[in-house]
Amino acid sequence: MPTLAPADLDPDLLDAATRAKAWPFEEARKLVKRIEKSGKTDPVVFQTGYGPSGLPHIGTFGEVARTTMVRHAFHVLTGGKVETRLIAFSDDMDGMRKVPGNVPNQDMLEAHLGKPLTVVPSPFSNEHQSFAHHNNAKLRAFLDGFGFDYEFASATDYYKSGKFDDMLVRTLERYQKIMDIMLPTLGEERQATYSPILPISPTTGRVLYVPMKEVNPADATVTFEDEDGRDVTLDVRGGNVKLQWKPDFGMRWAALDVDFEMFGKDHQNNSVIYDRICKALGGTPPEHYVFELFLDDKGEKISKTKGNGISIDEWLNYASPESLALFMFQKPRTAKRLYFDVIPRAVDEYFQHLGAFERQDANQKLGNPAYHIHAGDPQPVELPVNFSMLLNLASAANAHDEDVLWGFISRYAEGLKKGDNPTFDALVGSAVRYFEDRVAPNKKYRAPSDEEQAALQDLDAKLADLQGADAQTLQGAVYEVGRTHFPDPNKPNKDGTPGVSVTWFSALYQILLGEEKGPRFGSFVELYGVPETRALIAKARAGDLVG
Repeated sequence: MPTLAPADLDPDLLDAATRAKAWPFEEARKLVKRIEKSGKTDPVVFQTGYGPSGLPHIGTFGEVARTTMVRHAFHVLTGGKVETRLIAFSDDMDGMRKVPGNVPNQDMLEAHLGKPLTVVPSPFSNEHQSFAHHNNAKLRAFLDGFGFDYEFASATDYYKSGKFDDMLVRTLERYQKIMDIMLPTLGEERQATYSPILPISPTTGRVLYVPMKEVNPADATVTFEDEDGRDVTLDVRGGNVKLQWKPDFGMRWAALDVDFEMFGKDHQNNSVIYDRICKALGGTPPEHYVFELFLDDKGEKISKTKGNGISIDEWLNYASPESLALFMFQKPRTAKRLYFDVIPRAVDEYFQHLGAFERQDANQKLGNPAYHIHAGDPQPVELPVNFSMLLNLASAANAHDEDVLWGFISRYAEGLKKGDNPTFDALVGSAVRYFEDRVAPNKKYRAPSDEEQAALQDLDAKLADLQGADAQTLQGAVYEVGRTHFPDPNKPNKDGTPGVSVTWFSALYQILLGEEKGPRFGSFVELYGVPETRALIAKARAGDLVG
C-alpha cells in the first residue's frame, strides 16, 4: 500500500481525522496517546501473526490489511513525522501437532509429527525447504502482490539467530513469575507437567512438552528428560528451545517492543495472560484490537486445517485484492460469513465506494472504505457494467469465454473495446471464471406456471415495441406487466394503485436465468438486448431451458 508523505496530507482531511469515526482512526488515536505518554522515539511497531500449520488463510491477509489501515491512519494523525514498522511474524518453529486434512502426502507428514514446521518436508514439492517455507512463501507472494509495506519475520530465524536470546535468558531469570501467571489457568494434570520452555529434542528433533528438572539462568540452560529417558541439559539460546504459545506471545511483544497488534476473538480471553507475561519480562503490552472470526456458508468457524473457507488464491481467481480488502474493512467486530457468494457483492460495493469518493466532503471521505484500502489515495475507475450484471449476462448468454460477453458489451457501450480499460477487462475475465465455476453448475431453471406464461407473453409483446429503449423505459414495461399479473396492494404506488409483488421478479430470475436473485431487469434487457431477451422468453415458455 502506498504511504503518504507529510506534504501530501490535505489540511481538511487532517482536521477531520481527529474526529473521524472510522475504526482505523479510532484505533490510531489510541496509539497516538500511547506514544505521547511513553515518549517513545524508536519506530512505532505494528505486528501481525501467522501460523503456517496449514495453507495460507485468508484471515491472515485480513490481519495485515486491517493493521495497515490503522498504520496509515496513525501516519495521517501524526503528519507522517513518526516512523513506523509493520512486522508480519510467522510462528514457524511450532511443532506440527496434526496433519492438515487438505494437503497431499499425508503419510509422509505423519512421520514428522511434533517437529518444527521449518523441519517438516513440504508435501507439495521439493521447491521449498520445508512445509513452513512453502506456506510462508505463499503468504509473502500474496502480500507482495498487494503492495503491502511490511517486514517478514520467521520465528525459526529469530530463535536460531539469537534475536530472542536475551529475552530467553530473562525468561529463565523470571521463570517462577511466568509459572505463577500460567499455572492458575491450567488443569491439575497439566499443572504437574507444564513448563513455558519447550526444548527441541536432540535425539528426535521434536518439540517436547515436558517439565523442566532444572532451570539455570546463570548459564542459560535447562535440564529435562529426553524421549529416550536420559536427562539432557540444553542452552536455551540459539534455537535449542522455544516458548509455549502463550508465553511466546508475551515474550515477542517485549522483545520487539510491539505497540499495536490485532487478533481474533479466540485470543481475547488469553490476551490478559499475554499482557502479564510481557510485563513480567519488562515490556509494555501493545494496544489491542480484537476482531470477530470468519464463518463458512454453514455458519461454522473457518479453519486452516479443515480448509472450509476461501483461500487467497480462490478469491483472487474471481476478484481483485481491493474487493477483499473491502470485506475486511467492513464491520471487523461482527462475525461474517466468508464464502463464494459474498464475492460479487464485495466487488460491486468496492467500485461504488471508489466512484463516490471524489464527490464526498472530508468527513465522508475518511469514512469511505476506498480511502483506507488505498491509503488515502483512491483513483476513480469508470465501469460501463458492474460485476453482478456481467454475471447475469454470462448466465443468460451461457458465456464460457470472454468474447461472448464482449459482443454484448461492445454493442451496449459503443466504442468500448477490449484493452481500453484494464480494470474492466479483468472484471470481464473474472465474471466468466465465476460463472463457469460457481454459477453454471448450480443453475436450476423452472417452468413457468399458467399465470407466469401469460405474464411472459405480455412482457414479450411489450418488448417487441421497445427496441433501442433505455433501461428506465424497459424497467417500466417489466413493472407494468408485473402490476397487471402480480399486484401487491400492500405496496401501493404514489397514486394509490397496487404495486408489484416480489414474486414477479423472482419468477423472472428463476425462469429466465435459473437463479434465485438477479439484477434490475430493465438494465439487464438493455445490456443483453431486446431481441435476445425475447428469444430467451420464447425458450422459457417452450420449456427449452428446463432439464
